[in-house]
Amino acid sequence: MAYQPKRRKMTAEINVVPYIDVMLVLLIIFMVTAPFVTQGVDVDLPQTAQAKTAAELAEEEDSGSFIIVEVDKDGQLGLSVNNGDMTRGLSLEEILVRVKAELQLNPKSPVLVGGDGRVPYSEIILTLDALNQAGVSSVGLMTEPYES
Repeated sequence: MAYQPKRRKMTAEINVVPYIDVMLVLLIIFMVTAPFVTQGVDVDLPQTAQAKTAAELAEEEDSGSFIIVEVDKDGQLGLSVNNGDMTRGLSLEEILVRVKAELQLNPKSPVLVGGDGRVPYSEIILTLDALNQAGVSSVGLMTEPYES
């Protein structure tokens, strides 16, 4: 009887190990670069010697949260709650609704208004007046500490 080798079936398998390696490298690259991608507009705040951070103000009020309304150099309004992402391009009415809703949840939250140094003063006053008419009793103005 002659020896006959067994015939093996051909299987087409893909080697996924290199693909996993590439995906892990991409994941690491995205994780490293994500903190550097910030969305927002830099606001050039006026400087003062007695400035406090928003976190310090929140601790003084024992609320632990704060609300920031910003006016950029183009007069566009933005809102940030509890140091969250700044939501830009909101109308004054939307800002007022969101601030009122947040104050319903945390009545002791300090409300801070920050305006770019290049924005007309009237824009800041209009924002302050609208917040006052909406029932916000205490509003602080944001500044930067002097750099010595």
